[in-house]
Amino acid sequence: MRLLLSTGLALSLAGPLAASVAAQETYRQPPADVADIVTRAPSPSVSVSPAGDTVLLLERESLPPVSELARPMEKLAGLRLDAAINDRHGTRAFVGMALRDIADGAERQVALPAEADVSDLSWSPDGRHVAFTNTYADGMALMVLDTASGEATTLCERGINPIFQGPRWLPDGRLLILASPANRRPMPVASPTPVGPAIQDASGGEEAQTRTYQDLLENPHDEALFTWLTTSQPVAYSLDGGAPEILGEPRIYTYAGASPDGGYMLMEWLEQPFSYQVPYSRFPQTSVVTDASGELIVTIAEQPLADNLPVQGVPTGRRSITWHPTEDSLLVWAEAQDGGDPRVEADVRDAMMGLAAPFSGEPIEIARFEDRFSGFVGMEDTDDVIAYDYDRDSREIRLTHVDVTGDNPDRVINLRDSQDAYNDPGSPVTVTTASGFNVARNDDGVLLLSGSGATPEGLRPFLRRFDLATLDTQEIWRNTGENLESVVDVLDDSDSAFVTYFQSPTDPGNYRLRVGDIMTALTEFPDPHPELTGISRELVTYTREDGTELTATLYLPSGYVQGRQVPLVVWAYPREFNSAGTASQNRDSPYRFTRIGGYSHLFFLTQGYAVLDNASMPVIGNDPETVNDTFIEQVVSSGQAAVDFAVTRGISDGYRVGVGGHSYGAFMTAHLLARSDIFRAGIARSGAYNRTLTPFGFQSERRIFWDAPETYYELSPFMAANMINEPMLLIHGNNDNNSGTFPQQSERMFAAVKGTGGTARLVMLPYESHGYRGRESVLHTLAEMIDWFDVHVKNAGPTPEQSASE
Repeated sequence: MRLLLSTGLALSLAGPLAASVAAQETYRQPPADVADIVTRAPSPSVSVSPAGDTVLLLERESLPPVSELARPMEKLAGLRLDAAINDRHGTRAFVGMALRDIADGAERQVALPAEADVSDLSWSPDGRHVAFTNTYADGMALMVLDTASGEATTLCERGINPIFQGPRWLPDGRLLILASPANRRPMPVASPTPVGPAIQDASGGEEAQTRTYQDLLENPHDEALFTWLTTSQPVAYSLDGGAPEILGEPRIYTYAGASPDGGYMLMEWLEQPFSYQVPYSRFPQTSVVTDASGELIVTIAEQPLADNLPVQGVPTGRRSITWHPTEDSLLVWAEAQDGGDPRVEADVRDAMMGLAAPFSGEPIEIARFEDRFSGFVGMEDTDDVIAYDYDRDSREIRLTHVDVTGDNPDRVINLRDSQDAYNDPGSPVTVTTASGFNVARNDDGVLLLSGSGATPEGLRPFLRRFDLATLDTQEIWRNTGENLESVVDVLDDSDSAFVTYFQSPTDPGNYRLRVGDIMTALTEFPDPHPELTGISRELVTYTREDGTELTATLYLPSGYVQGRQVPLVVWAYPREFNSAGTASQNRDSPYRFTRIGGYSHLFFLTQGYAVLDNASMPVIGNDPETVNDTFIEQVVSSGQAAVDFAVTRGISDGYRVGVGGHSYGAFMTAHLLARSDIFRAGIARSGAYNRTLTPFGFQSERRIFWDAPETYYELSPFMAANMINEPMLLIHGNNDNNSGTFPQQSERMFAAVKGTGGTARLVMLPYESHGYRGRESVLHTLAEMIDWFDVHVKNAGPTPEQSASE
C-alpha cells in the first residue's frame, strides 16, 4: 500500500521531514500546547515513614536539559559512571524536600543546600531520621534529616561512593556507607599509544552463550578505570558526631550489611579476572562474614567468573546470600541442584541453605524447590519465611511456607500461573524491624495481603487477611466506585488505619488516610494539565480472528462527537502467553486518571487523534520454546482486530490509521508494516530489527540462532525491509545501552528501507539512551511523531483498493 502524495503535500516534505537528506538539524518544538504540558514540573513523590506518622514529600523538577546528559560518561562493565562525582551517570532525582505529619497535616519545608540534588534516601527503622546523599559538581555528601525538627545536617562533605550501595542503617543506629579510599591515587589516564591489541580467547569445548550486552570493558585502561571508580571502603558514621569507623580494607564492594543482632557483617566484593564479554554482575565475587569491626571470620563463597552460563541459567554454588531478617545471625542462600542449567531435566532445581553464627559448622538444608528459587520474604515475630520458586516453562509461581529452624514440613500455600492476574493473591504488607529489615506483617499466623485486584471489569485493589494455617482469606477493604484506589501502607495493628493512593478520571492522584470509614486527604496535588479534562478514556474488548479476546484502552480527544471518524493511533507492545485465557485478562482500570507527559504517544489526543493504547498483541503458545514461530501471524491478526474494532465503533474510517511502539513495540511496528497493509504509517522508537545480531536469544526467545536460524531470519523485519511500503519513522537514542537495541539497529534498518525504495526517516537523539530524558530530545521526539502522522495519516485518503471497495 504505497502512499501517493498530492503535489502540495509532497512539497511540504522538503522541509524538516525530508528523509532522503542527511543533515544535522536543530532541535524542534511540538505544538505550543504540547510543549507547555511537557515542561511543567511533576507532582512530588511521597514516602511514608516506617513509624507511619509522617510523609516525606520529594520535589521533582521538569525535564533536564540535554547539556546534563552530555556530562562526561565512562561506560564500564555494563555501568555508566560519572567520574566527577564517583556515582552512576544520570540527572537529578529530587530537588526539594518537605515533611507532613499524618495526624494533623502540619507541613515544614526542609532547608537544603542551593541547587540540591538529592538521592539514595533511606528511612531509619524508627522513622526519626532520613539519610540521603546530595550531589555537588565534584562529589557526593552524606546528609541526615531529623524528622522531628525538619533540620538536615551533613555527616560527610565528600567522598561517598554509592555506585553499588547507598547509605544503610546499622542496628546500633549508625549509618553505613561505601566511601572512596581517602588515599587513592589519581584517576587513570588513557595512554594515546596502545600497549598492544585487545585480545579475547575461546579455548573451545565449552559453551559461552551471552546476550548482546553493551558498555563492556574493552581494554586494560577500562579495567583500571573501573577498578579506580568502584573501589570503596565500608565506613560507619555516628549521628552524635563521633569519629567514623572504617570497617574494611579497600575493595570493589558490591554489598555490606550487618546481621540483625549487629554482631556480624556480610560483605561481598568483586575480584579479578574481569571479562570483556559480560557485565560486572558476572565477575568473580567473594562473600565473607566479618565481626562488627570488619575483621574476617569466614569466607562463605568464592564465585568464579560466570561468562559461560546457559541462557536463563544461574551459577552453581552459593548464590543470593543474605541475612535471615528475624534471626540474630543466620545466613541463607540458594544452591542450584541442576548445574544451573534450566534445560536439564530435574526433580529438584534449587535448595535453600542456611548457616548460623559462629559459621564454623556445616550448612543445613532448609528447603528444596521443584523449580528455580526466586527469593523469599521473612515474617514478623517468627523465623518462618514465604519462599518463591518459578517454572519458566509453565510460568507457574509457587509460594511455600518454610519453617526455617524448626521441624514443620514445608507447605505450599499458593500455586498459580504468574500471568493469571485474576487469581493473584496479592503481596504481603511489610513492616520494618528494629534492625532495619523489611518483613511481612504477621499477627499470630495471619498476614496482610494487598493487591491490584484484577477483574474482567477492571482493577479493584484490595486489602485482605490471610490465615497461614487454614489458607482462608478475609477481605478487609476493596476499592469500589468510579475511582482507582490502592493501599500504600497500613499504619496500625488493628488494620483499620491505612494510607491509599486515590485517582479518578478527574483526580490526578493523591494520598489519603483511611481510618475506618473516615477519609482524610494527605495531599492535594492539582491536575497537571487541566486543559485536557475533556479527553475520554474507556476500557474496551474485541475479538481476534482465532477467537482470542483482546483488550485496549480507547482514548478520544476533547470535544469528540459520537460517530465522527477521526485519525487513529494504535500503540502496542507484544507479550507472550501460555494460554488465550490469561492473554485476554483485563489488567487496567476504567477509572485511572489520564496523565500525559514526557514523549507519550497520548499527546496525539491534543491534535485531534483517537488513540487505542496498549492494544493487546498477545503471542500465545503452549510451548514457550516455539511460541515465536507464529509471532508474525499473531501480531498481524491482532493489529487487524484493533482496526476492525475502531471501524465498527464508528471512530475510524479504517485508512487514517497509524501504528507505533517503543523497543519491542518498535520491532512489532516494523513487522506490521512489512507483513500487512493495515496501517498507513508507523513510528518505531528504540527498536531492534535484525535478530541475527542478537544470536543468543531476545525477549523471551530461548533458542539460539544456530538452533533456529529460520525463526531468527523470519523474525528480523530487516530481512523484509523491501516489503515495507508504508512510511516509517525511526527514532533512537545514539547512546542506547539496552541489551539488543544498539543504535546501529535503527541505522541499518533505515538504510535498508531507503535502499529498497521505501519511505523512511531516521532521528538519532544525541546523548539519549533507551528512553529519552533531555528536554530538547523529548520535545523534538514529539514534534517528529506529530508531524509524521499529520502528513502520512491524518491527511491521507483511502487507498485505491479501499476506494474500489466503497
